[in-house]
Amino acid sequence: MGRQRQESRVDGDPAAGADGAERTCASCGRRMAPRARWSRSPDEVRWCSDACRRRKVTATDLALEEAVLALLAARPARATICPSEAARQVVGDDETAWRPLMEPARRAARRLVARGVVEITQRGSVVDPSTARGPVRVRLR
Repeated sequence: MGRQRQESRVDGDPAAGADGAERTCASCGRRMAPRARWSRSPDEVRWCSDACRRRKVTATDLALEEAVLALLAARPARATICPSEAARQVVGDDETAWRPLMEPARRAARRLVARGVVEITQRGSVVDPSTARGPVRVRLR
């Protein structure tokens, strides 16, 4: 067995910051593991990695969030969408144009989960968006 990493926990929640608040990355929407730096400047922690800090949230990311919400608003209650539908709505049905937006569409859905607007599901069950792998669906809360 490998070495197990010890995690500091605040109230038993590994995603909680030094101030007890749960943190999610502003770019990708994933939960962030606590860091010692949070105790020095908790309001400055926004990104989970250098890659997310460089990527930030672009106009395309915001358009994907709006597309997810618009598609869900047009569907019956508890209906779901695939993130690819939002990508197609943003750039059209051209196969070469929407495929590169799949991960940004998933990031947009994770940011909406962090805000409490939507849920991400797999096989009909709500899953943690930070750890979900494979095909996902998105529905309104």
